[in-house]
Amino acid sequence: MAKLPSALLPGRAPSCLGCGSALRAPTLHPLLSATFSAPRRPSLASTAATAAAAAASQVRHATLIRRPQRPYTFTQLVQLSDGSTYTARTTSPHGTYRSVKDTRNHARWQPSDRSLRNVEVDEAGKLAAFRDRYGRGWDAAAAPPDDSMNAEEREKAQKELDAQEELDLTALIQGYASAAGIEGQSGMNAKETAKAERKNAKKGKK
Repeated sequence: MAKLPSALLPGRAPSCLGCGSALRAPTLHPLLSATFSAPRRPSLASTAATAAAAAASQVRHATLIRRPQRPYTFTQLVQLSDGSTYTARTTSPHGTYRSVKDTRNHARWQPSDRSLRNVEVDEAGKLAAFRDRYGRGWDAAAAPPDDSMNAEEREKAQKELDAQEELDLTALIQGYASAAGIEGQSGMNAKETAKAERKNAKKGKK
């Protein structure tokens, strides 16, 4: 392989230790130094142009797509008030559900059923406790017979209307009289005495 001329070779440092106090760094030939020069830094104009080009290009990141909440459902056996059953899918983990109010025993779903119209709502037992303490003198009046009723229902409604007593405090008085052991001269309590007086008054009018 051919050797480079000595003019193109870089200068060497002195080989002896005592030739100089400081060692010089090797220098390249002017032609080689021009060839291996350091890269120039980009100008501000070129940097701004590059940033503008990057901003103009569309950049789309991943979009978070939330999945719909689909809870696990169980197969449940629903038992109505009349004993009929059906199955349904529900989030409740209980295997059986027994309904108290449903389409079979409530007037909200059966408005045409007359047997459900006068059903007293006494779930907590407050109405029964009130009657035990104050009697049935505060009960609402019986409904008069309707033209749409059949013969049996009309007769039953008329009997309830005839048997309905006037609003009085005989039931309350009877309770206090029974508690005190007080009875009338005829051996009847206050309520029985009031009934007898009303019957006698009706007979006298006839």
